[in-house]
Amino acid sequence: MKLGLISDTHGNLDGWRQAMEVALADADIIIHCGDVLYHGPKFEPAEGYAPMGLAEAINNSDVPVLITRGNGDSDVDQLVLEVPLQGPYVFAQLEGLRILAAHGHIQPPEELLPLAAQWGIDLLLTGHLHVPVAHRQLGVLHVNPGTVTYPLAEDAALARRTCATWEDGELAHWNIETGERLDVMPR
Repeated sequence: MKLGLISDTHGNLDGWRQAMEVALADADIIIHCGDVLYHGPKFEPAEGYAPMGLAEAINNSDVPVLITRGNGDSDVDQLVLEVPLQGPYVFAQLEGLRILAAHGHIQPPEELLPLAAQWGIDLLLTGHLHVPVAHRQLGVLHVNPGTVTYPLAEDAALARRTCATWEDGELAHWNIETGERLDVMPR
């Protein structure tokens, strides 16, 4: 089973397309960790900003998409997205893998990890920070796929436009501009 992991697209159709091309097109399911269409007041619209085009791409995706609601997502967005914006969590159990996804703006990962451990979650997915993350705590692997639009990592090596995949127990983060696999390994 291959999971495609993406977050913080902020209306960037080009970023979605690059992520699909580099890593997500052959996924069995895509989990989007929120902030789908709106760029928000902190950011200027990025090159490739096309929220209606992105909504159409998600609606017409050959790969099923689950989306957790982010702080930039609204009821108005749901009018153009056929996929429900779920919140504050998406819970999925796929082939025995228990997954909890949340954007991370209401409860940060450090608050979600004990809850995930209590629920027997294997994979905790968050977004919001725009930084690729992978670390294990309390028996739970926490993954933030980063962003395909506005990278905010202080570490220049991680300040890339990224998505991630989980395939047969192996996590990989991908630079969507170069197709390069990044070194973001669980600690």
